[in-house]
Amino acid sequence: MTRMSVYQRLPVVLQNAACSAYGQYVNWTRYGRGFRSQLHEAEQRLVMSGPELLAFRDRRVRQFVQHAFDTTPFYRDLFGKIGAEAGDFDTLASLHRLPVLNKSELQAQPDAFVSSAIGASRRIALHTSGTTGTGLHLHSTIEAVREQYSIWWRYWRHHGIQQGEWCAYFGGRSVVSIDQQGPPFWRVNIPGRQILFSGYHASPDRLDAYLIELRRRRPLWWHGYPSQFALLAARTIETGFDLGYSPRWITTASENLMPQQRSAILSAFGTMPLQHYGMTEAAANFSQCECGSLHVDEDFSGVEFLPSSRPGVFKVVGTNFSNLATPLLRYDVGDVVVLSDRTCSCGRPGRTVESIDGRNEDYVLLANGSRVGRLDHIFKDMTNVHEAQIRQTSPGAITVLVVRGSRFGPRDEENLLLEFRNRLGEQTAVNVEYVSSLGRTRGGKLRFVVSESAQ
Repeated sequence: MTRMSVYQRLPVVLQNAACSAYGQYVNWTRYGRGFRSQLHEAEQRLVMSGPELLAFRDRRVRQFVQHAFDTTPFYRDLFGKIGAEAGDFDTLASLHRLPVLNKSELQAQPDAFVSSAIGASRRIALHTSGTTGTGLHLHSTIEAVREQYSIWWRYWRHHGIQQGEWCAYFGGRSVVSIDQQGPPFWRVNIPGRQILFSGYHASPDRLDAYLIELRRRRPLWWHGYPSQFALLAARTIETGFDLGYSPRWITTASENLMPQQRSAILSAFGTMPLQHYGMTEAAANFSQCECGSLHVDEDFSGVEFLPSSRPGVFKVVGTNFSNLATPLLRYDVGDVVVLSDRTCSCGRPGRTVESIDGRNEDYVLLANGSRVGRLDHIFKDMTNVHEAQIRQTSPGAITVLVVRGSRFGPRDEENLLLEFRNRLGEQTAVNVEYVSSLGRTRGGKLRFVVSESAQ
């Protein structure tokens, strides 16, 4: 019997105790010795000038490449094959001589990336849930985890959130048995100051219980997947539920925040959601400032934006400075972005991202071979659609799965089909299928496009 199956058999009071016990361990992992100094140093770097920040980044490039070359079989072999030495790479721009590393290569030979300088007793295991169904296991260190959380807390603190603030967490953790039929659909992590709401019980009739609990507890900080907040928003607007307060902060992570989700969340709760971009591999990190711009955290990782097959859209490739246990140079994280050419009025140096355009897989393939993305805009004004997902198994044809709101009618379907025709043309067959709910990945995430033909 697994630990999870034992947990799910426990009464609610003991499940809350188990969540709190695990929360205590998580607190030690993320915020133990060294975290405070890392956070202080990270916040001090916010006042660096542009040249100082880039010099700091390039210094980390040099140190990290040397470490990867000296201690990992993969990079020793790679440098030998291309006739390079570690000293050849002294800036982020100089890394272009190295090939881009894909997730499949890391999955195929994970031991080749493990540093011999980090003994087994210093390594900790991490894993990604795998938005596209390709999860990843890798080694890291306590120091690397704490540095990553120092960057994330720098962002949260910049917006006024302090450690110890109670948080309503809407993520992919299986804290409630899928077989449970009635509330509470949440558990409590006391050391972590979290109310952990299940992402697997969010049917319309159950969302009322979520909203009643939020009204009772009144947490000022909500954090989690934007798709879950959008469901709550749709239910709130549809029923006219009076929450009794507005959260001060709604921060999103792990999924792309789509325009229609942002609008629904603001309309329902009176709070503009803040977007953050990061990943377990720590190869790139973007943080939204008070002016709404997504800033590349240049001091945390070496981020490159490489042209994709779609004009104006760039692939995110990164070098993870912090993880000495599994060094990754020029790692393709699988996401694409649109870059901004404007200088942010907040004055923070470094590059900015206009929008996170989703994953490489978030595109459909037309019959003529063209790839089309940013289809989430189709739903921007579709207020009677609770959720939607696009599925494609062959070029030139898609099925749109729609979770209807109570006010959804024939005119909504007509407008939906018209929007698709305007973007995909008359030659693309669009079939609308109505469902009561949409499936999630094992990590609880909602994929907007599930395409077998756009790979």
